[in-house]
Amino acid sequence: MDITLIGAGNLATNLGKALLKAGHNIVQVYSRTEESAATLARILDAEPVNCISDVDDTASVYIIAVKDSALASLLPSLCMNRGDKIFLHTAGSMNINVFDGMARNYGVFYPMQTFSKEREVDFRVIPCFIEGSNDAVSSVAKELAHTVSDHVYDLSSDGRRVLHLAAVFASNFVNHCFSISSELLSGCGIPFDVMYPLIDEVVAKARLMRPVEAQTGPAVRYDVNVISRQAEMLSSEPLLRDIYEDMSRSIHEMSERQRKDAMQ
Repeated sequence: MDITLIGAGNLATNLGKALLKAGHNIVQVYSRTEESAATLARILDAEPVNCISDVDDTASVYIIAVKDSALASLLPSLCMNRGDKIFLHTAGSMNINVFDGMARNYGVFYPMQTFSKEREVDFRVIPCFIEGSNDAVSSVAKELAHTVSDHVYDLSSDGRRVLHLAAVFASNFVNHCFSISSELLSGCGIPFDVMYPLIDEVVAKARLMRPVEAQTGPAVRYDVNVISRQAEMLSSEPLLRDIYEDMSRSIHEMSERQRKDAMQ
């Protein structure tokens, strides 16, 4: 397919490389920043543009991979007088109806993964979630997704909102906990890599059993002595202390629900 990428960030970079590898033609790369557009366009053998009015009509599919807040300002100009084109946004938390009144053929192509320009990912293992304004768009989006991923699913906007929220907990919040752990360790001159075996085992167990069943630690049994001492260690960081206490309470309550359900 002939594709124009709107955006040159982390997601656009990884998706663009995957699309090119799958044999698609990347016509143009748009970014507000000329340097960003040029950098990705060189990789994808595409034309860089940094003005939305310079996006041409050559492509049949326009994939919009920009931050959520930029969608509303970009779409009117991008979609204008392109009734025969297909527009797909890649945002996990944005409803498909963001295109209402601006495009006739539109949808969502959401690859659920954390992306960085510096680290290439294997797109074939990334689950991609598709939604279309009509059957024709859904078919094209699904066909496109299957060329880069082995895991393609239909999902409504409501379902995708839940999926994105779950991903925030499983990725962003977990990584923030890694950051907290790293800072605590650095204060004692301990390298964060001592945590790697622990992290690997936690992830391995999450693949084999329900995460709530794999939960261990003082919060499961709500060991007040340990929890109180550790909370006190965070007394100089009230926000971290609140996170620790709230997380401990949440772990205990979820574990108790799991225990009671297992007894029934």
